[in-house]
Amino acid sequence: MQNFSEIQTLMKSDLEMMDGILTKRLDSNVDLINQMSQYIINSGGKRIRPLLLLLCARATNYNGSDHYSMAVVIELIHTATLLHDDVVDASSTRRGQETSNEIWGNAPSVLVGDFLYSRAFEIMVEPNSMQIMKVLSKATNQISEGEVLQLLNIKNAKVSQSEYFEVIEEKTACLFKAACEIGGILAKSDIKTISALGIYGLHLGNAFQIIDDTLDYESDSSIIGKEIGHDLSEGKVTLPMIYALETTSGNDKKILINAITNADSSNIDSIVDILLSVKAFEYSRKIAREQSLKALDSLNTIPESDYRSALKLLCELSLQRQS
Repeated sequence: MQNFSEIQTLMKSDLEMMDGILTKRLDSNVDLINQMSQYIINSGGKRIRPLLLLLCARATNYNGSDHYSMAVVIELIHTATLLHDDVVDASSTRRGQETSNEIWGNAPSVLVGDFLYSRAFEIMVEPNSMQIMKVLSKATNQISEGEVLQLLNIKNAKVSQSEYFEVIEEKTACLFKAACEIGGILAKSDIKTISALGIYGLHLGNAFQIIDDTLDYESDSSIIGKEIGHDLSEGKVTLPMIYALETTSGNDKKILINAITNADSSNIDSIVDILLSVKAFEYSRKIAREQSLKALDSLNTIPESDYRSALKLLCELSLQRQS
């Protein structure tokens, strides 16, 4: 197994079952909800989070069918956060196409996001597992905390690496962690195995977000589906910028601080040059690799199988992303 398409082939039947349930459970008597939810669900994401749940369930020898609906829950929660994020960030594009709030407005986006959250909670009770409900309710709470922490850090040039990690662990990695843990819980795995899967998800999620934040500066807008420096234009301070602020001085540092405090990406070429000069992207990718290796190490207790191989491959693929 060498690429993402091979993982998708391995999980083809599970993903198709999940998609069928997702389509069915998105159905509403309100036409606007149907239009908006279908638009964002079909907007081209790779569905990494539900895929992780399906893989972890199979890797721990789960033979039931609840993993399909729980994968749907994970995707609904993630989609709801995207709708809300785009409103908060006043984003006009995501994945190379217009955001829902750009098409329908902020109020419908917030309300449909609420619908997706509530539908997710409606589905999550169906396996009748208090353990699963605890994991998911905690994760949704953490995501909200992470979003608020990120909001508080906007235009703050003094954000530390530890504060950055606190944000990405709560905003992004916690849902990766929850997805992986639920796979093990469904299989009635022991505490050690469920913990190992959770550790895997947490570190993979961290690596995923660090690479995402790095691509925001060094990729091509036609590939990542948004303008280069988009995070900076929103005043978000991510790892490449934090590292550059730690290692620059004089006029270069003033340029970076000014860009952050004014949420100004108009001078993005000069800013990228500064980041390149201090090897900020190399540093960020090194930290992402460290997180990926921690995720990889946590799989040592999981029995060998094609599913474990797929989980291991995702560690490497997370570092090779271009979008």
